[in-house]
Amino acid sequence: MTTKNLVIVESPAKAKTIEKFLGKDFCVKSSIGHIRDIAKKNGIDTKNNFKPLYVVDDAKKKIVKELKALSKKAKKVYLATDGDREGEAIAWHLLEALNLPENTPRIIFNEITKQAVSNAIIEAKTINKNLVNSQQARRIIDRLLGFEISPILWNKLSGVRSAGRVQSPVVRLVVEREREISSHVAKITFKTSAKLINNNNKITDVKLNKDFNNKEQVLSFCKELLKSKLIVSSITKKPIKKSPSPPFTTSTLQQKASQKLGFSVQKTMSLAQSLYHDGLITYIRTDSLNMSSIAIQQAEKVITEKYGKKYHKTRVYKNKNTNAQEAHEAIRPTDITKTNTPTNIDSQAKKLYKLIYNQTLASQMSDAELQKTQIIIDIENRDEKFLASGEVLLFDGFLTVYDTNKKDKLLTNLNQNEELKIDSLSSRESFSKHNPRYTDSSLIKTIEDMGIGRPSTFASMVSKVQEREYVVKKNNDGYERKFQLVEIKNNQIIESTAKEITDAEKNKLFPTNTAYLLNDFLVKYFDNIIDYKFTAKLENDFDDIANENISWQKIVENFYKAFRKQVENTTNVSREEANKETKLGIDPKSGKTVSIGLGRYGVFVKLSGKNKDEKPSFAPLRESMNIETITLDEALELFNMPRIVGETEEFGTIKANYGRFGPYVQYNKGYVSLKEVIPESVTLEQALILIKEKEKSDAQRIIKSFKDSEIKILKGRFGAYISNGKKRGKGQKNISIKKVFGDKNPEELTLKECKEELDKISKKK
Repeated sequence: MTTKNLVIVESPAKAKTIEKFLGKDFCVKSSIGHIRDIAKKNGIDTKNNFKPLYVVDDAKKKIVKELKALSKKAKKVYLATDGDREGEAIAWHLLEALNLPENTPRIIFNEITKQAVSNAIIEAKTINKNLVNSQQARRIIDRLLGFEISPILWNKLSGVRSAGRVQSPVVRLVVEREREISSHVAKITFKTSAKLINNNNKITDVKLNKDFNNKEQVLSFCKELLKSKLIVSSITKKPIKKSPSPPFTTSTLQQKASQKLGFSVQKTMSLAQSLYHDGLITYIRTDSLNMSSIAIQQAEKVITEKYGKKYHKTRVYKNKNTNAQEAHEAIRPTDITKTNTPTNIDSQAKKLYKLIYNQTLASQMSDAELQKTQIIIDIENRDEKFLASGEVLLFDGFLTVYDTNKKDKLLTNLNQNEELKIDSLSSRESFSKHNPRYTDSSLIKTIEDMGIGRPSTFASMVSKVQEREYVVKKNNDGYERKFQLVEIKNNQIIESTAKEITDAEKNKLFPTNTAYLLNDFLVKYFDNIIDYKFTAKLENDFDDIANENISWQKIVENFYKAFRKQVENTTNVSREEANKETKLGIDPKSGKTVSIGLGRYGVFVKLSGKNKDEKPSFAPLRESMNIETITLDEALELFNMPRIVGETEEFGTIKANYGRFGPYVQYNKGYVSLKEVIPESVTLEQALILIKEKEKSDAQRIIKSFKDSEIKILKGRFGAYISNGKKRGKGQKNISIKKVFGDKNPEELTLKECKEELDKISKKK
């Protein structure tokens, strides 16, 4: 017995929206993403043309069973997953897992609107096998790489979890930028600005067209300047135009949302996904700048009605990237004629929607027109010149959408050959800046420009390297720096020294100490995996499979041959060689060697004697320390820990130290984390306050204790539990009471019952 037509999509949210549009004859269900993946054991037959063995994920077996039952009863089945490489692969896996016929209709829509969904069903096609093969090649290469390189890293590099084909070049970008910053030597120049005054006592702000190399040159210039005439030699006015940016692609949306709204890449994509599923914007994974003719007409209507015909200009944008998916559109609102921001979405989604709406509208508007004025002032008997520039907005054009409130930079009305005088001058010592550290958005732009990612992978590439703790996002408070200043005030030359805070940064990406070692290991032994050109070429190969029907097996084979050789070459690399323990110097007091390396719990410094039988001492690096820049003195300072804070009768010897989980205070009963103070400066009084607070908190947690036993019944975050009283890392065992004893009152438990359950854990282990 047949029932309704069955439409299968990826997302439950998408399913709800589409079901509203299609009506009672359709049932819309979700696969909740991928349903199958390559088997973890013997998943790829490398000797049989890389044939993959696909298995249904355990978590998806129930969904597949339900979809299979519905598909058998359905009048017709439509596969409506996303229109990119991953979406096509999901559709194919559904076709295979549900035993659907090859000609099962495949429908794609760029926006979730009634019109788009209805048209997609009318224009249904079949699965694009080239796109599927492209995704298969990518997945198989990534799986081969992960399965063969991860065990090498686990065995040879402590603390390294894995390396990915596209994540590794991202780590390399961040590491190389940090090394570039560390090696940067600032070039010193003196930049000069002044205020000039005319006969009507009107001030003009000017800048000198030349930087000086040192203070002596500045002083010489200032002495001559006080004797020189200043004459206006030219006044130039010219019109300039500013054009709007194209509508958003995935990459440019992520960048602009980061810059304007402070959203992380993941936040932007999560909000954009919800806007897409609600039918408010077009598909969000795209590198196309296209807008449909209907959207362009809608924009024209809104612009002419709201601002006037003068503000409208039809624009058609073309991609520079030849591999851009032109079948998609840029990211835009589904209905541009709805000028009000939707009210049924949260405040952050509203901000993102407004950003997308304004960019779309602006992309179809006229240029902004400005008049730029430049004035050149000659200095008698000198080659240098003073420059003044101003800008007046004549027509706001597309800028009106952004409510920029752009202020004109007006200049004093001066005449050619008019003589001016020095009112004041300031020449300050300046230091050349290193390239900035990456932000989420600037890293994505670099990845896109280099061709080592695609719209569907940008967000995961940047977030995964942070999840794996190879890259961290943090703020940098900067540091205080002195600079020299030469000024002219009241016709007097004044020299002084001032201070400034420099290099303060917010939400910048820093490599972790592990990242340096991982990067150097991969560069040395797996150079192609981490090579930018190689990664970009592989992405192009995947595009070629999708577009030109070339053999995916050949692409995989070419990769695997070179990769296998590199895997074999690492067989004899020792753990010591891979971890690259580096000598920092000799301790002047003990004569012992100080070195730095990577251990089980992260980077450490080691103090080892000349005698091989002498046990070395180890100390962990502080969070703020960098494996690349740590000095011998800083390393030796680490061995001053633990520091004895004081002695008490109640709590014994109190020590302060740094550990795996941060700074702490140790006493006879345990440990207390330090948050407000550091181990070097914590006082006995401060330590005792923290210890007593912990003791009070611990006492409140005790439900029941037993005489002559360390076993206790305690309150926990997830309910009451039995503890054997041991410390973490020293044989600690905990058992949930609800899990073992159900609803039994914890206070009624006997010591015997507790012991029996703890013994069971020991036997199992």
